[in-house]
Amino acid sequence: MQSIMNGVSNIGGYTRNVISFIGMSFVFLLNIFKSLFSRIPPIREIVRQIQFIGVKSLPVLLVSSLFTGMAVALNLYNALIRFGSADLLGPSVAVGLIRELGPVMTALMIIARVSSATCAEIGIMRNEQQFDALDCMAVNSYRYVMLPRLMAALISLPILTAVFDMVGIAGGYIVGVVIHGESAGTYIQGIFDTVTFNDVLIGQIKSLVFAVLIIWIPMAYGYFLHLNRKAAGAAGVSHATTKAVVISAISMLVMNFIISSLML
Repeated sequence: MQSIMNGVSNIGGYTRNVISFIGMSFVFLLNIFKSLFSRIPPIREIVRQIQFIGVKSLPVLLVSSLFTGMAVALNLYNALIRFGSADLLGPSVAVGLIRELGPVMTALMIIARVSSATCAEIGIMRNEQQFDALDCMAVNSYRYVMLPRLMAALISLPILTAVFDMVGIAGGYIVGVVIHGESAGTYIQGIFDTVTFNDVLIGQIKSLVFAVLIIWIPMAYGYFLHLNRKAAGAAGVSHATTKAVVISAISMLVMNFIISSLML
């Protein structure tokens, strides 16, 4: 009986901690947005973060988008050719990338490259008491540290998503037209005839929502690192970074389903 009570107590304590962290994270996000209206954000730091999140992510994004588009086109072609509908390859690839695969795969690439680094950087700053030093100097850490990263993500991710879509469609062109000999005009014209503004809007809305999630969650895990007494120092940073990446990816996929359900 005692073991059952201990188990229930542990579940209750874990649930309480999760709810408490969610509440603190939302207050954390509100403070970041609040700092946007206090003074002009540091433009130089925003540009530096855009370079880190956007420009330096381009090489891996270009490679992944090209081969994603080629893989999607290859599988779709093998399915469409059975029904005599190979001329629908271009629209199928374009709609699939613009509405779903483009935003999701771009976000996953950014999570792998940027979210982990962001959480580790914020966590190390917390361990070294740099946020306490900023507070002592009356410097708003939300405006100088958090806000530039969030704004850079909101600027970079829609652009990266658009690049992923275009390169992925080009990859589909290589498979459909160059490899399998389909008509180039049919492939391109089918895209223009099928893809609507609503498709592009859904993809861009997803990219903006994903940008908030994949930067906000890692920053929150790093910022509140000191509250986890069981994992201090380097072990704490490693633990927080792992959880931040996993939770960011799961949250992004859940939001992808919700947005798709609401906007279809």
